[in-house]
Amino acid sequence: MIFDLPLEELQKYLPARTEPDDFDDFWSKTLADAHRYPLEAVFEPFKTAMKLIEVYDLTFRGFGGQPIKGWFMLPRDRSGSLPCLVEFIGYGGGRGDPLDWLMWPNVGYALLVMDVRGQGSSWRTGDTPDFEVEPGNPQYPGFMTRGILHPDTYYYRRVYTDAVRAVEAARTHPAVDIRRIAVTGGSQGGGITLAAAGLIPDLAAALPDVPFLCHFRRATEIVDTYPYQELSNYCQLHRDKIETVFNTLSYFDGMNFAARAKSPALFSVGLMDKTCPPSTVFGAYNHYAGTKQIKIWPYNYHEGGETFQSLEKINFLAKLWS
Repeated sequence: MIFDLPLEELQKYLPARTEPDDFDDFWSKTLADAHRYPLEAVFEPFKTAMKLIEVYDLTFRGFGGQPIKGWFMLPRDRSGSLPCLVEFIGYGGGRGDPLDWLMWPNVGYALLVMDVRGQGSSWRTGDTPDFEVEPGNPQYPGFMTRGILHPDTYYYRRVYTDAVRAVEAARTHPAVDIRRIAVTGGSQGGGITLAAAGLIPDLAAALPDVPFLCHFRRATEIVDTYPYQELSNYCQLHRDKIETVFNTLSYFDGMNFAARAKSPALFSVGLMDKTCPPSTVFGAYNHYAGTKQIKIWPYNYHEGGETFQSLEKINFLAKLWS
């Protein structure tokens, strides 16, 4: 059922952004620190039964120079350099198996799938541990409160930095057209997509589906579903840390990255989504600074448009890159 704002209000919903004064400085210093480490992107051929797609086991250096895994996939039948999708994964999932990622190579594009550090034991396997820089605060089970008492130690500082480095890794492969790199992902992957779009000024496109990690405080106030419930549970117990928590989250809010993103974007939203409430998605969408479209799925929950949305994305990029 519809539980959030009516659609006509969602389309105009432009909440005030809580943005720290040093937001840009924080991210500039974070990425500068990451760039002190050589990227060392290694594409190791990976044997599969697939006859039409080349697969590479990817390793590159992310936050703190730490090794991040991924898959890199190419259609075997190709000529010239290819557009490339860099895809980010939903909460709890990892890179899985190459068979999980057949769509974009079959469309004719290169694909880089970034493993999400520490995740990959909920619904798809992963291979990248999370190396915390220093001991973090006590946390609620999950990743949402890991290191949450300071922006420097917060989990998503590492993940968003990894995402920027993943795009840089894609640009090192000779089969990739560096002018045609798009970022995409659903849920957590959609939130990471917005972060990448806000941190990398020359992306060709951003395709966030039902994005998570946006408008945190509202999400915790209107739904009791996980993963946002991890934040609520933490604040319920740590009553004296609520403002500290939301100050940290302001450095990682998709709305603040959207306000800096300039690449063409295609969003999606499910109007019955109780995992990533529609108003949190529209909050990011309406702040998005680049040209943008949003596909609305009125009767869908967090699954959004699924295959229907995939077709929307394929057509969107076909027009953009025609």
